[in-house]
Amino acid sequence: MDEYRVRVRIFIGIIVVVLGILGLRLAQLQLLDVEEYAGESRSNAIKERRVYPARGAIFDQHGILMVDNKPSYTITITPRMFEPKNIPLLAELLEVPDSLVVARYEQARARSRYQAHKAFREVPFDIFSRVVENLYRLPGVSYEEEFSRRYHTKATAAHALGYIREITDRELSALSDRGYRQGDLIGKSGIERTYEAYLRGRLGAELKLVNVHGLEVKSYQDGRHDIQPLSGYNIYLGIDSEVQALAESLFVNKRGGAVALDPNSGAIIAMVSMPDFDPGLFAQSVDPETWAYLNNSPDKPLYNRATMNMLPPGSTWKPFMALMSLQEGNITPDTYITCPGYHPFGRGRMFRDMAVHGRIAVREALRRSCNTFFFEMMMRVDVNTFSKYAHMFGFGENAPTDIGEQTPGLIPDSAFFFDRWGPAGLKPGFTLSLGIGQGNMGVTPLQLANYVSAIANKGTLYPPHLVTRLEHPETGEVYYPALPAPRKIPIEERHFDVVREGMRMVMEAGTGYWVQIPNIPSAGKTGTAQSPRGKDDSVFIMFAPYDDPQIAIAVQVENAGFGATAAAPIASFMAEQYLTGRISDDPYRQGRLRALLDVRSDPLPGTN
Repeated sequence: MDEYRVRVRIFIGIIVVVLGILGLRLAQLQLLDVEEYAGESRSNAIKERRVYPARGAIFDQHGILMVDNKPSYTITITPRMFEPKNIPLLAELLEVPDSLVVARYEQARARSRYQAHKAFREVPFDIFSRVVENLYRLPGVSYEEEFSRRYHTKATAAHALGYIREITDRELSALSDRGYRQGDLIGKSGIERTYEAYLRGRLGAELKLVNVHGLEVKSYQDGRHDIQPLSGYNIYLGIDSEVQALAESLFVNKRGGAVALDPNSGAIIAMVSMPDFDPGLFAQSVDPETWAYLNNSPDKPLYNRATMNMLPPGSTWKPFMALMSLQEGNITPDTYITCPGYHPFGRGRMFRDMAVHGRIAVREALRRSCNTFFFEMMMRVDVNTFSKYAHMFGFGENAPTDIGEQTPGLIPDSAFFFDRWGPAGLKPGFTLSLGIGQGNMGVTPLQLANYVSAIANKGTLYPPHLVTRLEHPETGEVYYPALPAPRKIPIEERHFDVVREGMRMVMEAGTGYWVQIPNIPSAGKTGTAQSPRGKDDSVFIMFAPYDDPQIAIAVQVENAGFGATAAAPIASFMAEQYLTGRISDDPYRQGRLRALLDVRSDPLPGTN
């Protein structure tokens, strides 16, 4: 019994001590801290307002601003606190139909009754101000100040820059631990997506005391616990915005892609995919008609043709065949082949050429684009060796780059042909057309540009990349993207010299004669690729200047005919703009420029 009484006394003592502590704390709040907390205890709560950092700006290689931010005002609805009877008032203030407010309110309820839903984005400032002035009449309605993207140059560069849009539920489930919330904007493609973590910056937060109506009373403890936002990194590209803008204008009403590289570094000078889109569309809600076009149009404007369009390269493949044949010892620079206008491959069958070229060696075969010569080169090599060399140049695989949207293309080997046609698939009738870049193969403009860049610098394959550096506007920190080391192609330099000479002859006295850059020697190769979709595809590769290459370009124009008709002049004007800063006043070149801008397709003299 005595033990029981002791326990009761101990228990009572503990209760007395706890109550004493609570009483002292209450006295402190009521008597000593009365001024600090007076009025706040009545129906007040702490609300965290997110403070969005400025998303990093994007500049071209000359420091010209391409993308930055503008203030953006968003009206939010928290369903649990919002009163449906206020729908007409909110609609009137926003100058939208009642039905739209109802729809946004229902969307918010479906997601969460307790979280603020970003119901109306990109609200004009005058309307935004009117709503804010009436927040005391609208429980559950609040606002956020954000940033949306603003575009400055004539160059759209939509597929290179990409766009930002509201985060999806799937993305949110994967990224919620990084501070993303429903309604946040996130990079969806291009640079905006690849460098999202650097561009986004660090979110800030302000703690506010709010009353039962959701209205802010004042900062919590004078802002001592607020977190300042930190801007994102500014990004500098290898893109020349003037070259990019010119190329885009030359592609109007055409389908295809073009990529220009610096052959000494792999930096992308221009990247065009047409048709394209306005990335500024995504700064606000996209109407259903526009969204249906972007996703369902047969022109596929969101599809990056520069890195994903898998087309046969046509005769632009012939320099590759020459390099492989020289390295393998199947020919020397002075090996002659007789071209009777066709190539026989047994039992009276033949592949026809465009002309009778007679006795011809490799340089002249490149200049005159002799099919028979390169059919014979394919006869002298097995398809697995063909595939091995193609992969050396980066074909048949994605490039190690900061471009997320890529297609590896198709480079066949013996297994490919055997799987489809059995033993017969390895016979010349199935493989011979590979020698002239036709048949069962496909490459992208990015891959072609990388390939001609390696020819220009005599055998080094640099990783093509859009971003050259990142700089933080507040801390001054500079960051360089981690790119793989350049890869040396195991082909002797003397063989590159032979092929380069042949490509220079193409420009001086061959199919590229009509697209020479005035006073700047260059090297190139035209290509005309058969298309199952109608008219042939126009393809062209080039580099310039010949003795000190500064730019390497590949252009594909779908269903545009001869390589010299559409693709070649586009590449030539791009190179001239980059090297000289302007297009010359030469009457012929000005005429060709006007023709391209007017979307004409008159064949150039002497093209094949």
